[in-house]
Amino acid sequence: MTISDLLALDRKHLWHPYASKTSPPPVLPVTGASGSVIRLADGTELIDALSSWWCMTHGHNHPAIMAAVREQTEKFAQVMFAGFTHEPAAELAARLAAVLPPDLDQVFFADSGSVAIECAAKMAVQYQAAAGRRDRVRLAAVRGGYHGDTAGAMALSDPDGMHTMFREIMPRQHFLPRLELRFEDQWDESAMAAVTAAVDECGRDLAGIIVEPVFQGANAMRFFHPGYLRGLRRICDERGLLLIFDEIATGFGRTGKFFAMEYAGVAPDIVCVGKALTGGAVTLAAAIASRQVAGTISAGSPGCFMHGPTFMANPLACAAGCASLKLFSSGQWQSQTAAIESQLKRELSPLRECPGVSDVRVLGAVGVVELTELPPVETVFRVVRDTGVWLRPFGRWLYTMPPFTVSPEELSRITGAMRILTETGSGR
Repeated sequence: MTISDLLALDRKHLWHPYASKTSPPPVLPVTGASGSVIRLADGTELIDALSSWWCMTHGHNHPAIMAAVREQTEKFAQVMFAGFTHEPAAELAARLAAVLPPDLDQVFFADSGSVAIECAAKMAVQYQAAAGRRDRVRLAAVRGGYHGDTAGAMALSDPDGMHTMFREIMPRQHFLPRLELRFEDQWDESAMAAVTAAVDECGRDLAGIIVEPVFQGANAMRFFHPGYLRGLRRICDERGLLLIFDEIATGFGRTGKFFAMEYAGVAPDIVCVGKALTGGAVTLAAAIASRQVAGTISAGSPGCFMHGPTFMANPLACAAGCASLKLFSSGQWQSQTAAIESQLKRELSPLRECPGVSDVRVLGAVGVVELTELPPVETVFRVVRDTGVWLRPFGRWLYTMPPFTVSPEELSRITGAMRILTETGSGR
C-alpha cells in the first residue's frame, strides 16, 4: 500500500481520538518503532516525547516483551476467564501483589484503564451494600482529576473539565475541592479542613473517595502534596468509606516512585493500574482490591462481583505484563527516572522566563510547561516536523512523559523542541 493510499483510506474511514471527521488534523503514517523512536513511512524518525500516551515506559518494541507475546501466541491467544485460568494471568497477579502494599492482592483484570475505574466504582458500591449500607451508592472525586472516557469514569473526572457536554448521561457523583498545596510546599494540616467539610457535606450516600495520587493527569497536569493522601486515608477510615487510588498514569515509576502512593506512605482499599502495566505493548488494566473488600463483597448477595469483560485477563496481554514487570524488577527504572527528572528540571526551568508561560513543573519522568495559550495545531505539526520530536500538547499544557529508556541526547532534543514551541507560541 502506498502512503497516499493509506492516507486516503484513513481519511475515508477512520475517526481519530479528539478529532473532527469533516476537518481532521494531519496524521502521520507509522511503519515501525523501537526504543524512543517512531518511524514514519517517508523515512522520518520522531522521538516519542509522550511514550505514546504515557504507556511505553520501556520504549517501543522492547525485545523481551515482544518475545513473551510471540511465545504465548504459540499456545493460545484468548480464552474466556469465567471457568478457566492460565499461567500468564496467575503469574502477573502474583507479580502485582509482590510490588503492592500488603493485603492489596485481589486482582481483577480489565480491558483498559477506564474499565478498571468502572470496576473500582462498582466494587465500592457493592462492598457497602454487602456491609449492610445500601444507601451508600455514590463516590467523591477530587476536582481537577481525570479517570477516563467511559460514562462512569467521566462522571468521576473534573466536572468542569473536558467532559462537560456529557453531564446529562453521566451518573451524579460528589466532588471535593482542588488540592491546592503543591508537591514541594510545606505541609499544613489545616489544608484538610475544606476537604473534610466537603466529604461530610456529601451526606449518607457516599461509598468512597477516588483520587489520582500526587499527579493529576489529563485535566490538570499538576502535582499536589502527598499529605492530602494521608488525610484522605484518615477520613475514609473514620467514616467507613473506601479509598481508591487511580495509578493508571502514575504507576510503574512515572513519578519517581514505583507507585505514587509511596510518597504518602499509605495504601488504598482499591488501586487501579494500566498503561505501563504491559510496557505499552497491548491494552491491559486491573482493579486490585484488599482482601477485606473482596471478602466482604463475596460474603454478601449475590455472592460474587458483578462484572466480567470478554477479554478479561487476555493471555497475550498478561504475558506482556509479566515481561514488563520482570524488566521493572531490575530496578533500572529508578536511576532512569532520577536522571530524567534532573535533566528536565535543568533544561525546562529557564522557560519560566518566556512570555506566555504560567508555570513549569517537573516530577520524576514528567515535565510540564503551562502556557497561557497553546499555539495552533498547524504550528505544533510544523515544529514536530522541523525538530523530529513528537509532541501533542492539550489544554494549556505542553508536556513530556518520555520512555524511561530515552537517552540524554534525545531528552535534550525533546526539551529543545518544547522551547521552540513555547517561544513560537509566545510570538518570539
